[in-house]
Amino acid sequence: MNKYKYEIIIYWSEQDGLYICEVPELAGCMADGDTYLEALMNTEKIIQEWIETATELKRPIPKPIGRLKYA
Repeated sequence: MNKYKYEIIIYWSEQDGLYICEVPELAGCMADGDTYLEALMNTEKIIQEWIETATELKRPIPKPIGRLKYA
């Protein structure tokens, strides 16, 4: 698991009743899940899909920089 090195922010959303994961370095890249682990596993899939889509559209793919200063 975790073949990508992007920062992932995970939090519980009371409103949605789900764990939410955001990948700040990849614009709009988010996933959710009923459990913490499910949300994290879904995020791995979404990161891969995000990168595949960016590649197909010939858009730049940011290099992971690790922990962001504002996080």
